[in-house]
Amino acid sequence: MAAVSLNLRLEQTVIERMKEYAELEHTSLSQMVENIFASIVKSREKNVELNISPIVKAMSIDGIQVPADFDYKQELAKGREEKYL
Repeated sequence: MAAVSLNLRLEQTVIERMKEYAELEHTSLSQMVENIFASIVKSREKNVELNISPIVKAMSIDGIQVPADFDYKQELAKGREEKYL
């Protein structure tokens, strides 16, 4: 499928920070936005409401599946417990 241009209006600081993040992840800002949109469309098509924060959703990577019952807070607590106990 051919790529099409899309114009978005975002705060300059958000754009700059996301470009830095994209560079660290060795991807482009366009690819990150496309992955986010694709993730939203997929979850909507499956009629599944994921129980993860918007920040985690924003960091999603194409091809990684998160179970519908995934509790990121519980997993975060487990990780911290393992690290500090």
